[in-house]
Amino acid sequence: MDSPVLRLLIEPLDLGPDVRAISLDLAEQGPEDPARGPEADAVWAAAIPALAGTEAWSLDFTSHLDRLRDFCRAHAIYFREAAARSIVIPAMEPEDLLALSTRFEGETFGLRVGGPLASSEPVDAALENDLSHRGLDAYHQAFRRYSSCGICDFEHGSLTLLTERLSSSEVLRRLRPAIAPLGARVERPE
Repeated sequence: MDSPVLRLLIEPLDLGPDVRAISLDLAEQGPEDPARGPEADAVWAAAIPALAGTEAWSLDFTSHLDRLRDFCRAHAIYFREAAARSIVIPAMEPEDLLALSTRFEGETFGLRVGGPLASSEPVDAALENDLSHRGLDAYHQAFRRYSSCGICDFEHGSLTLLTERLSSSEVLRRLRPAIAPLGARVERPE
């Protein structure tokens, strides 16, 4: 049996007048069900660094932290305790990102690109503290300081980018060469 053809649909998302967002939804070609499993994990693991381009990026976790710490230690993945209930994992090798995406596919976690991460001290204490208290809703007040902030909900086949710097066309341009070799299509709605 052939692997399903995956498609990554990219479109602007209306979250209100104060937030510019882009929705990335990964589904199998035929059904509209979210894509999951090894092929989907590989697409998401390729998408994250492609979205960042040449900018620094990190992942933010605010739940299941004991399992995350154990996983990172077992795989020698660097992480930083950012606040009472927040862990930051800076950009990592592709195989580590794939392993992490696969292991935590059922969890929602955050992505930050650029902004303070590019400084010599890439700590955004205000945001990291807010993440600890409010979860990923904290991005709403902070995303303008970054090229983008994302909410990764791979269990439901989605990544929502909050950004004032990237258009859906630019996201498509960055993702197409990274995703196409995996047999997935990147599209915008017609």
